[in-house]
Amino acid sequence: MKKTTIITFAVISALFLVSWIAKGMFTEGSSPFLDGFLVTLAAFLTLAIMSFLYKDNPYYKFAEHLFVGVSAAYAMCLGFWSTIVGNLIPRLSSGISEFFKVSYIEGDYNFIYFIPIIFGILLLMRLSPRGGWLSRWPLAFIVGTTAGLNFVRYLRSDFINQVSSTIVPLMIDWQGFGHFFSNLNFSATGQLVMMFSNLVIFIGVTCGIIYFYFSKEHTGWFGRASKIGIWILMITFGASFGYTVMGRISLLVGRITFLFRDWLEIIS
Repeated sequence: MKKTTIITFAVISALFLVSWIAKGMFTEGSSPFLDGFLVTLAAFLTLAIMSFLYKDNPYYKFAEHLFVGVSAAYAMCLGFWSTIVGNLIPRLSSGISEFFKVSYIEGDYNFIYFIPIIFGILLLMRLSPRGGWLSRWPLAFIVGTTAGLNFVRYLRSDFINQVSSTIVPLMIDWQGFGHFFSNLNFSATGQLVMMFSNLVIFIGVTCGIIYFYFSKEHTGWFGRASKIGIWILMITFGASFGYTVMGRISLLVGRITFLFRDWLEIIS
């Protein structure tokens, strides 16, 4: 091990102990040193993740592996107690249900629940060198069922709703030019703004579809509409990316607030 690595580890360990003792001495509660340890650990793990901005290092890898391991263990425990204990065992045996202290649910078709048990055992055969082929059957069932259910869900939520949201009237509550100019306003629910919004949706969808139509050469008015479609797509992708970045920025602000408020107590 390099001398620099040893010195860095010693300095970080010393800072951790100093922070732990300081937080334990000035933290109020029934268990101040435990609360101080948890706050210090959370702060150092946050800084370990942020250290990747400098370069890849063992502290970042430790925090990353710890996060992935804890998340996987939490998901496994949650699935066991909510799915197996909460949904499967109450329908299989009254004795096992009594052991786990859950109410037994009687039913005429409880034997069906032995099918997922068999599939689960076959899925674990993936760990066996010789019986790995048996895991393909439950895996194919899971993939096929998930794909079928998600296809119907996405067809309803994305495709059909997208098409229905595109079919909008260009002339909203049209009662003539006199009525239009006498009630002219720039509010979000006003007739002018609503008509302009629907016109933008109509032109944007039409030009976006034209851009993906490759059976005709993009020249003339067709090419100009295709270029408008490119602008519409770029604006859409940019807005989506900006929304994603703002979500990540809010997470960063939350962690920085935690460091300066809960750990260092510089801000209130």
